[in-house]
Amino acid sequence: MASLKTFPLRPLTPRPTLLRPHTQRRTFLPNPFASSSPSPSTPQILKASRTLPYPSAPVYSIIADVPSYASFLPYCQRSDITKWSAPDATYNRRWPSEGILTSGFGAITESFASRVYCVPGRYVESVGGAAETSLNRADIAHHLGDGTARRGTADEGGSAGLLTHLRSTWTVDALGAEQTRVSLVVEFAFANPVYAALSGGVAPKVAEFMVKAFEQRVEEVLRKSPEMRAAKLGDLDGSGMKKG
Repeated sequence: MASLKTFPLRPLTPRPTLLRPHTQRRTFLPNPFASSSPSPSTPQILKASRTLPYPSAPVYSIIADVPSYASFLPYCQRSDITKWSAPDATYNRRWPSEGILTSGFGAITESFASRVYCVPGRYVESVGGAAETSLNRADIAHHLGDGTARRGTADEGGSAGLLTHLRSTWTVDALGAEQTRVSLVVEFAFANPVYAALSGGVAPKVAEFMVKAFEQRVEEVLRKSPEMRAAKLGDLDGSGMKKG
């Protein structure tokens, strides 16, 4: 019987393997700074209204008193008028036509060039950036020296480029001798969606804040100057009686 031939056992040596480091990435939120040229945000529209127990003429005149905005309007830090309209055909009165409004939201501050259009007794509209007026050209002829509304650009205004589009329109409706309905529509678009995200908790309340501020302003002005209640629009000048 043949004998079995045995060999000494040798330990198995595993072949060396080159291990490559592996890093797992998980993104919970999109990076808002991923794009070097972020697209502007979609325009937002905010609305608010109020019925005030006052005649429409002083209410309108106070709303059109743009130079006084910084003294009572939330987020408005400065309101400087740089150009006035020609006298209107009805009251022979000049109205704010161009200005620079400086607004602040927390740590963000922006100076924004605005074109202002007043339809005496009815509308006050402020337009900035690439936005255009929504008012009838015939009604704002006193603002249009050459018959056309000046066009703005998306980057017109402050150096920070916070907004590309801004239009706020006040509508004043007389409901009787002692009641006035005021409505505000604000349409705006941020230059960067990041700004929209940062202001998300504040922006939706802006229109309501503004209407409330004007309501308090009208009450304060007419309490101090009760003679304005019976005045015609042509006898008023901003938040007071016309002098001389």
